Amino acid sequence: MHGYHGRFLKVDLDRLTTEDMPIPEDVFRKYIGGATLSAHLIYPHVHGGMDPLAPASPLVFATGPFTLSPIPMVSRYAVAGVSPLTGWWGEATSGGHFPFRLKGSGYDGVFITGRADRPVYLFLDRGTASIRDASHLWGRDTYEAQRMLQEELSRTDLGMAIIGVAGERLVKTAAIQNDAGRSAGRCGLGALMGSKNLKAVVASGNLRPAYADPEKVTLLAREAHATIRQSFITIAYREYGTLLYSDMAMTLSDVPAKYFTRSVFPVEKVTGQALRQRYVVENYACAGCPIGCGREVKDFPGIGDVDGPEYETVMAFGPLCMNFDLDSIIRANHLCNTHGIDTIAAGVSIAYAMYLYEKGVITKERAGMEMCWGDGEAVVELVRRIISNEGIGALLAKGTLAMAREFGRDEGEAAKVKGMELPMHDPRAFHGMAISYVTGPRGACHLKGDYYTVELGTPVMEYMILPGERFSSQGKAEGAAKYQALKDLYDSFTLCKFSPLSVTQLCQIMQALTGWDMTPDEVLVTGERSINLKRAINNRLGLTREQDTMPRICMEPLTEGSSAGIVPDLDLMLREYYAFRKWDWGTGRPLKEKLVELGLEDQARDLYGQA
Repeated sequence: MHGYHGRFLKVDLDRLTTEDMPIPEDVFRKYIGGATLSAHLIYPHVHGGMDPLAPASPLVFATGPFTLSPIPMVSRYAVAGVSPLTGWWGEATSGGHFPFRLKGSGYDGVFITGRADRPVYLFLDRGTASIRDASHLWGRDTYEAQRMLQEELSRTDLGMAIIGVAGERLVKTAAIQNDAGRSAGRCGLGALMGSKNLKAVVASGNLRPAYADPEKVTLLAREAHATIRQSFITIAYREYGTLLYSDMAMTLSDVPAKYFTRSVFPVEKVTGQALRQRYVVENYACAGCPIGCGREVKDFPGIGDVDGPEYETVMAFGPLCMNFDLDSIIRANHLCNTHGIDTIAAGVSIAYAMYLYEKGVITKERAGMEMCWGDGEAVVELVRRIISNEGIGALLAKGTLAMAREFGRDEGEAAKVKGMELPMHDPRAFHGMAISYVTGPRGACHLKGDYYTVELGTPVMEYMILPGERFSSQGKAEGAAKYQALKDLYDSFTLCKFSPLSVTQLCQIMQALTGWDMTPDEVLVTGERSINLKRAINNRLGLTREQDTMPRICMEPLTEGSSAGIVPDLDLMLREYYAFRKWDWGTGRPLKEKLVELGLEDQARDLYGQA
């Protein structure tokens, strides 16, 4: 086998045991790695009514064939399980240096079940594994715990995926942090890790699998670096990070403001330029990345060096809350990194709280504080209360759907899809994003099909996915579905979503790494398999077409900005999408023949029976 070690580590925390878990080559070829292979491994353990936090609920960390190779922008890993936040399929990805260490440890991933009777951490070291006591780490923040582990193990070559106190307290929006402020943030998988009394996964080593054609891998790596250097977006990302998009996004009405009710605001206060003008900012790059889109604010008053903030975080704690104070945004972001919280979910929940406070639904007495629009100190304090999981924070920590139900509000007022809060791209600005959100396997996700980038001029020529009218709904679903399948597969390779490599280049890389001939058509089919496998998991958990919907708060026409008066025709796009995907309109399930066509015979049998 080339490009893979051919094994996972299987961990039973009930018995505190580990064992090798061989993965056959045909399974890797079918599911590639990362989040898709995780879905394949998790599927047999999924059933309706299951408790995501039960000991038997699996948690999987996985790399892909690209990870640890010389190809740039491939230091990524996926973590997956049933989401404690939503109850549906959950996955998240992150970069940094941990992914290289994880694969360098000699394993392609880790499959974890059970619950330890005390806090533990898992140590993978050059082909060996051990479960060690973490009682002294419990209650420590993510930065402090990493420092303690480095001292304890007397090693500097460690990568760590770790939870903070939010994960320990089973906060449903808890993230898994790694390295310097990198976060597998979405779906609350930090709570799943915490429910297992697992404080950290620590990995070390540089064990690289053999490549089918090492010389070609080297050549393709050089070509990939050249492609990245020639990309017009590279310089902008280096200079301003993901915040480079802020002012353009506001012009396009793509930044949701005042809890999705506005789109015009003083954007000049929250741009990458504003960050650089106010603070000393340095770049952060994941291992093997020539861009370095990450930010680090140096010598921030009262803290020191601070990782981030990035676009999604700034917009969530900023315009969404009508807060334009960068100091408070940076402090809120630092609290989330330090204690392990999804910044998108936290920002959207805080904005909803401010919305309800303005309407008198939440009172000062109920909240224990004032929560007025634009109050940066209130944003920071609410983040603290979410982390502590106490008072009003315990409700905000459950997300907007739980908040709407608690106060007897229309659930369409909760800015979520399938229970997961919307990211900072407004579906009214790019209609392709609306269909991507409502059909995404984990809920509202701007990464499982960032279709706005297509509309802004980034086509995929192999599939004739071309820029079009961003406000058009007619005929949009097919391109969005193909793009969704492609981007879903990035988390299997694993590859950064910012990589400008073409599908043809990805096929060449796969062939050189693994020896498998893979055409662009096969890439698309594999992405389709991934989307349909995760859909089958959700169907098994009870999902129907009723969950494929956009919240009313994000579909009401705005009265300002470039998208004023315009909303997507969601029903039209959904019908086109279902027809293209071959999903049943009545049940929301992939048709049996579609599952069989994709080689998902087990899923076809489970959803439809033998007949």
